[in-house]
Amino acid sequence: MTTGQTEPRETRIPHLGVAGLMLGIVLATLDGTIVGTALPTIAGELGGLDRLSWVVTAYLLTAAVATPLWGKLGDLYGRKGGYLSAVGVFLAGSVLSGLAQSMGQLIAFRALQGIGAGGLMVGAFALIGTLVAPKDTARVQAVTGTMLPVAFAGGPLVGGLLTDHLNWRWAFYVNLPVGLAALLIVSLALRVRTPRVRARVDWAGALLLTTGVLALTLLAGWAGTAHAWTSPRILALGAIAAVALAWFVRVERRAEEPVIPPRLFRTRNFTLAQILSFLVGAAMIAAMNYLPQYLQFARGQSSTAGGLLLLPLMLAMVAAQLASGRIIARTGRYRMYPILGGALMTAGALVLLLLDVDTPVALASGLTAVVGAGMGLLMQATLLVTMYGAEPRDMGAASGTVTLVRTLGGSLGVAVLGAVFTARLDGADTHLTPAQALRLPERAREDLAAAVTHGVHGVLLGTALLAALGFAVAWLVRDAPLRTGPGSVTEAAPASADRPPADRPLPRPS
Repeated sequence: MTTGQTEPRETRIPHLGVAGLMLGIVLATLDGTIVGTALPTIAGELGGLDRLSWVVTAYLLTAAVATPLWGKLGDLYGRKGGYLSAVGVFLAGSVLSGLAQSMGQLIAFRALQGIGAGGLMVGAFALIGTLVAPKDTARVQAVTGTMLPVAFAGGPLVGGLLTDHLNWRWAFYVNLPVGLAALLIVSLALRVRTPRVRARVDWAGALLLTTGVLALTLLAGWAGTAHAWTSPRILALGAIAAVALAWFVRVERRAEEPVIPPRLFRTRNFTLAQILSFLVGAAMIAAMNYLPQYLQFARGQSSTAGGLLLLPLMLAMVAAQLASGRIIARTGRYRMYPILGGALMTAGALVLLLLDVDTPVALASGLTAVVGAGMGLLMQATLLVTMYGAEPRDMGAASGTVTLVRTLGGSLGVAVLGAVFTARLDGADTHLTPAQALRLPERAREDLAAAVTHGVHGVLLGTALLAALGFAVAWLVRDAPLRTGPGSVTEAAPASADRPPADRPLPRPS
């Protein structure tokens, strides 16, 4: 069955429309980086560090579940409409999150925001794939390459400035002008004809996936901390997760239009790329959300300074993504990059264990670059391998799958490592903002700094373990010939079962 999406008829790039789509990607990127530096203040004002992980988990969980559904709805009924709807839901969640008066409200509104976020990247990439001819992808890369580094690197700084000089609520309100601009530009500048097709949306699969992922996330966050491993609640969650996910696999095999087409996993490299995406997502989200806790509580830095101190991590990640993507596009070889990425992530996480309550701030900031470079190498390689494993009709589903897996990894990683962080706080007062912590008596301030550092060390140990597992899995990836244009194949490696479809050109890195 075809998806009903029309192929690009024009060679001219719709520059304004593509810029509008890029704004959606910027929205999703900015949210994680801006909110991360504001979280210490948010948690202290609304409910405490012990509930911080759920602010992140609620967003990631709903984004993970919604991602493949947005992709499939776009494939079936129209990618432009799906993208605009996702932006609208995301903005509604952003406004409500900014208005939250309790941690419970914030968690609920972040969940709504995550539903919209699930469609931002998958919708934008699918539309670009529909509108832009393969020969023009290099010029589109110029737009992407300009906007994403700004979002990655500038997000933490913007979040810190907003928190320090306005209010943490502006970390959410700032999405409004960007999102409204995206809605206006895409509505007016893009014309996409999408014939309607008769097909059933896989609602049963989406419900089972939601149930299984939710149960698994709750189990990961509660087992061994809030509840014993053998408690009835934990055992029930484990049973629900196992049954729901097993049933989900069965439903997907029979569905007319599955949320995640099983045919995508027929190639070895595609499957390995999803495993690596899961692991890098778990390690990346955990590190990016808990390092600000160390910088602000243990080192006494402001939210603005905390954002600046994460710049080496962000810049190294973006630089590694762009550099490795261009080299892969030129040479056709990619196996070494996930291996190198896994090694750098492992080494970077272990090096960060040197952080202590008296580590110089500049040194602490610089050390984050190693783990950032590893993340960038893994993210780019897994994205390219994923897109090569999909037929054109499954572009939306493939993009949704890799985003789903990475986001799911982040959700579970934050839940598990967040529980480790909380357990290591050693009874420290978690209902303080960084500014309030600075006004504590010296002894109490030192105790809090030591407790937070101990908690962050637990997160970093978990990050190192995940990265080491990714390093081991990366050795199983095989180089396969990559097509650089219609009818041409790079001669980087002998033919294998992982050969991409004959009509798929090599996409430029994003």
